[in-house]
Amino acid sequence: MKRFFRILCVMLCLMLLPLPASARAADPAPDVRVLLRRLNLTDRADLTLDGSYTAASGGQVEMAFPRGAEVTVLIREGELYLFYAGMSLRVGDEITFVRNQSADEVNGLRFEENGSLYPGTLQLSIDGGMLRPILTINVEEYLLGVVPYEMSEYFPLEALKAQAVCARTYALNKIGSSRDYDLVDTTNDQVFKGVNYSYTNAIRAVEETAGVVGTYNGQLATCYYSASNGGQTELVENVWSGRGDWSYYQMVDDPYDLENPESIVRTVRIPREGQVSSRFLSVIAPQILPEMAAQGYVASADHLRIDRITMMSLGGAAFEAPSRYMTQLTLTVEWSGRKLELPATATPAPTPEEELYFFATPTPTATPQPTATPVATAEAVSVPVLSDFIPAAEPITITIDLFPDAVRTLGLSISGTDNEMLSITETDTHYLLQARRYGHGVGMSQRGAQWMASQYGKLFHEILAFYYPGMTLMRVQSGSAVLPTAPAVLAATPAPPATPTPRPTLMPVTATNLPEGAYLATVEHIDDDSSLNLRAEPTQSAEILRRLYKHQQLIVLETCEDPAWVHVRTDVMEGYVMVSFLEPVETN
Repeated sequence: MKRFFRILCVMLCLMLLPLPASARAADPAPDVRVLLRRLNLTDRADLTLDGSYTAASGGQVEMAFPRGAEVTVLIREGELYLFYAGMSLRVGDEITFVRNQSADEVNGLRFEENGSLYPGTLQLSIDGGMLRPILTINVEEYLLGVVPYEMSEYFPLEALKAQAVCARTYALNKIGSSRDYDLVDTTNDQVFKGVNYSYTNAIRAVEETAGVVGTYNGQLATCYYSASNGGQTELVENVWSGRGDWSYYQMVDDPYDLENPESIVRTVRIPREGQVSSRFLSVIAPQILPEMAAQGYVASADHLRIDRITMMSLGGAAFEAPSRYMTQLTLTVEWSGRKLELPATATPAPTPEEELYFFATPTPTATPQPTATPVATAEAVSVPVLSDFIPAAEPITITIDLFPDAVRTLGLSISGTDNEMLSITETDTHYLLQARRYGHGVGMSQRGAQWMASQYGKLFHEILAFYYPGMTLMRVQSGSAVLPTAPAVLAATPAPPATPTPRPTLMPVTATNLPEGAYLATVEHIDDDSSLNLRAEPTQSAEILRRLYKHQQLIVLETCEDPAWVHVRTDVMEGYVMVSFLEPVETN
């Protein structure tokens, strides 16, 4: 009952949110222009027009398409060609597929058969010999393809609502860029993968917060967020340079992120006594070797032994308190090393008399030996040997820089951004060195929001108030997009029948008599509406020979010098791909 009244209260509050004088609930939400980099288009795009579309080039409408039309756009000799139902049309350096009004609920295009829907107008142009796709889409529809991928369809509804408000505010802030797009569809802005209408929880979150944004001093806020902040929110000015008033952010401890078992944690166990791991030794040894040399030890990590760690602490605060982002590790160790020593059984050099006697005395053999003439001999020299480990007289205290090398050597790096939140926990036998934080840590923690909603019953406005304490919620335009109507002359004329357009087919592969060491694999670890680039050389800057689609079989000939790449072939062509996108085929 208490939760019911809280929900009722927040609904009433949102109904009372101030509306701009020019805005009404029915006014259409703005459009955003999204550069679809994630699709990795090369010189070809295969589209299914699952809605009402016309094609325009140079501002002139060229053709109308029936629902379900399958079209292909190719670059040939520096120009775009449109292929549809056995026809081809040269359209120059750009073509736009314009979404028109439709009575059907589903109205968009797809880049793969049965792939996600992209409900917008698509412009294709040429950039560096490759297709450049920019989708213009109503911001509320755009959010349907962001929220379930930035969080998860299975997160609590209130967490998804908070995500929807953040993503909407972020997107609206980007509108009006001087570039020909406002956002990219990757983590450089926000992940956008098109709309999947089976994600009903995320759709509900977007619809129930329609038009709600964050503001500060009457302007749109900038709602940064990350996967996990590691237990403390970060300040904008500590991450990005540039001026601005970021007073609606604060640095606070985040117990919700810290408590969530799904927040990523990396842990290294370091024994108090006894030899440490080779990785940890490689990190601390460079600080101890000069002292080893000064005390007559062999200055080599191979001859260093850590016997006991008596103290370990973090320091080197990167920012002012209350920041807990530390960049240095200090420890006091008792250690042993090896020295070079003369063996105890070394034979002393003979005296002159002994030397004369040695050469004058015949060797006891059957054959008489000539008498030797005394000669000068070098003093007998013993070869030094390594001693056993000898404890140092005093422990040593050292301080090491954690970033970037130490955290990576120890396996503590989480996202490669060198901003992990480190902590030390002591047990009777070990020090536990732990790293947390996935992303920049500014603003909302998605794992924190998940825990606030699922375990503490927080509503979305309470989640946002915790992460953006100076921000005010406001409602702006949230209506559906106003779409053009297909030209009457084209609508009245029957369009060409929707006959199948040649789709990209999988290349044949003959898997018999494989070369020694070769094996069969398939392209699997990509999205259904994406592709894998087959390149001329094992590097991402090499020429793209062809796009490989999901389930394409390949013969893997060999692993390259860079083990991330493999040399592959089909019956048609060969090249190089990244092995992480392949799945070996089990053979009997």
